[in-house]
Amino acid sequence: MAGGGGWLPPRPCEAYRAEWELCRSARHLLHHYYVHGERPACEQWRRDLASCRAWEQRRSNEAQQSLCESERARVQAAQKYPLVWALRQSPPADWHLPLPQEKDE
Repeated sequence: MAGGGGWLPPRPCEAYRAEWELCRSARHLLHHYYVHGERPACEQWRRDLASCRAWEQRRSNEAQQSLCESERARVQAAQKYPLVWALRQSPPADWHLPLPQEKDE
C-alpha cells in the first residue's frame, strides 16, 4: 500500500466533504444530542477530507495512511455491536396457526 501508485481513497473526497457538512448541520446536531446526550464528533470527517485532498494534490503517503487507518477504525466500530435480533434460518413450524389470543375467541 505504501507508495500509492494506483491507490485510490476508499471514498471520493466529495463523500468526506458531504459527511463533514452533514455532521455539522443543525439537524444532525440536535438528533445526535437527543440520542447520545453529547455533541457529535465531526473532527475525524474534517481530517479525512484534508487527507483526501492532500492525497489528490500531492499523493502524500501520510494522507494515504491516515485515510486507511480512519476507514479501518470506522469498519471496526461498526462491527463492534452485535445484532439485536437473532436471525432465523427458517420460519417457526407453527407459523400458520392462529395466535393464542385468537384461539380464545
